[in-house]
Amino acid sequence: MKEEQKHGSVKRFGARYGRKLKLKLSQIEFEQKKSHKCPYCNKPAVKRVSLGIWQCKKCNAKFTGKAYSVTKKVLAKEQEQEIEEPAEEETEAYEEASEEQNG
Repeated sequence: MKEEQKHGSVKRFGARYGRKLKLKLSQIEFEQKKSHKCPYCNKPAVKRVSLGIWQCKKCNAKFTGKAYSVTKKVLAKEQEQEIEEPAEEETEAYEEASEEQNG
């Protein structure tokens, strides 16, 4: 018999709203409810106060961040652009090699 995947807090919806939507909501709720690392004291004691407002339980710092997490997640497009751009050393070495061959 196949084991069912546990969905955590989205079990409250039962058979309504579809599997994909419930999985997305489950991931979002898990991300926002876990303890995050404080940018000031580096302790994992930051909890969400309200939408985009976070507070550290250790140093009592209150600051703004993303809606569901403290840190910004790097988009896949930004990572691709970093990979595609050649490093400066490689471009300089390529230019020097082409100059030596030409003349």
